[in-house]
Parts: sequence; structure tokens; C-alpha cells
Amino acid sequence: MSTMIMAACWPLAMSPAQKAVLISLADQANDDGVCWPGVATIAKRTCLSERAVQDAIAWLQTVGVVFREYRINSSTSYTITPANFNPAAAPAKRKRGAGAHAAPGANGAPPANGAPGADGAPPPAVGAPGGADGAPQPPQMAHPRGADGAPKSSLNRNRNRKGTAKESFPPAAPPARKGEGGLSDAEDTALQESCRATWAAYSQAYVQRYGVKPVRNAQVNANVKALVKRLGYEEAPLVAAWYVGCVSEAYVLKDSHGVGALLGKAESYRTQWARGQAMTGTAAQAADKTSANFDAIEEAKRLLRQRGGRGNGEGGNA
Repeated sequence: MSTMIMAACWPLAMSPAQKAVLISLADQANDDGVCWPGVATIAKRTCLSERAVQDAIAWLQTVGVVFREYRINSSTSYTITPANFNPAAAPAKRKRGAGAHAAPGANGAPPANGAPGADGAPPPAVGAPGGADGAPQPPQMAHPRGADGAPKSSLNRNRNRKGTAKESFPPAAPPARKGEGGLSDAEDTALQESCRATWAAYSQAYVQRYGVKPVRNAQVNANVKALVKRLGYEEAPLVAAWYVGCVSEAYVLKDSHGVGALLGKAESYRTQWARGQAMTGTAAQAADKTSANFDAIEEAKRLLRQRGGRGNGEGGNA
């Protein structure tokens, strides 16, 4: 978390949903303002829907406070720049009902007396809603007849009675599909994004320590996925980077900080990461040696006390 970026984001004026998404991004950003959380993660943190999060990110990108970068085989990167905030660049809000099917006249009101508006829109049909007299459409005109006298089919015949030809109903959302392991599409997407973030953090720390990129194959990918499932979507990348940079146990160094060694003691390393401690092989040996020396000193003191006691006792009897 970058305290400077967080402090610069709080005074910016925007809607509650947009502010919640911005603060969530700032909370996960580094000192350069860069972070890479998934949409599902942001939605969970802000208690918003994924659609609301996407709309908020699009607005924040429009006003210049967030820069979004799509990366191949990696999670989307966000850069927060509070200094570039320009609310004037925000798109104007569309008024409800103002669309292609309801074009207003020059003064925003419906054209009177059936005349076309200033923009050339055709006048409403006689008796239709919003006509010159504002009267509702009579029942006998609900289904106009064709040239042969037969009633024309209506798209709204079997729909909700409140629907009109100008208010089309959105299609029903398909049921959530289940992917690998019984996960929904959203859950599977969040898992994949966390796996990419974990590998990116591990790979960057590996290059910094060894100067070369780590090997990546099917087994490594499986280990990364298992690590994410065991440690969680948000902590797995942090523990992976800490493991490469801080753990110096002998067998880990011999294995060149392989992902398999990390997976073998995932929960233990997570605890050490959370406590900010790393027990190296040398430190463990030093601790054992210190403990052994302490025990030996205490044993020597005990023996001296016993000998002194016996000497005093013998002198008294003589």
C-alpha cells in the first residue's frame, strides 16, 4: 500500500462506487502507483458487482486517474495517477428515455401537433403514447390490421403488459457455467488471474536473486495453481516473492528456490512471511548451539552445588 497515493485519492470528487474502486486500487498499489488485482477481487473488496467495478474503472480511466494496461499471459495492470484527475473529461450523463427511439425537439419537448422536431425526427403516430394530446393508445389500435384485415403480429404480445415497442426487454442472463473443479466462470477467472500474478511476483524476485528467469513448464504451472488454492488469491503472490528473496535454508538454496519446495512448506512460509521472520539453516544451527550451551552451563552449576553440599556435610560430621 502506498500512503502517498492513498492520501492523494481521498479528496477527489466522484461517485461512491467510483471512489470505492479507486481506493481499493490505491490500497493495493506500490509506491509507483502500480497494482494488478482482478475484477472479482475488487468487487469482493468493495461489495460491488463485477459490472459496477468495470464501469467504475472505465470512468476512472476516462478522467485520467487510472491507466489500464492489458498484458499477454499476465494480469491486467493498473497505474493510479491522482495528479492527472480531470473531471471535465468525464462523459455527460444521458437522460433517461433519451435515445434513438425518443428524439426530442429543439427545446427538449416532444413536437406539438404531430409536426416533426428540429432534428427531422418523424412525428409520433396518432393515438400513440406521447402524441399531441398525450392520450394513451386506445385498445382497438393496440394491434393494427394489415391490408387484408388480419391483425399484425406484435413482438410484445407475449411479454410483460407494461412493455412497449420502444422498451425492449433485455435477454435473460444465461446460467453460470461450471468450469474445471466445479468453479464458475467468474471464480475460474479470479483463480487464473491470481496464478498469473503469483508467477509474475515469483519470476521477478527470481531474476533479481539469480539473474535468470525461472523454468516454467506444466509441472511448475500445476504447483503455482496448488499454491494459490492453499494460500488464497491475494497472499500467494506476496508469499512467493518473499520466499525467493528471504528464505535461505540449505535445501532451498540447493533447489534454487524451486516452486516445489515452496509448495511443500506453503503454510509454514506463509506464517513466517506474516510474522516477518525467516529461519535460515545457519540461524537454526546457532539457536540449537545456544540452547545446548545453556543446558551444559546449568548442568555444571548443578554438579558444583551438589559437591559443595556434600563437602559441608562431611566437615560437620567430623
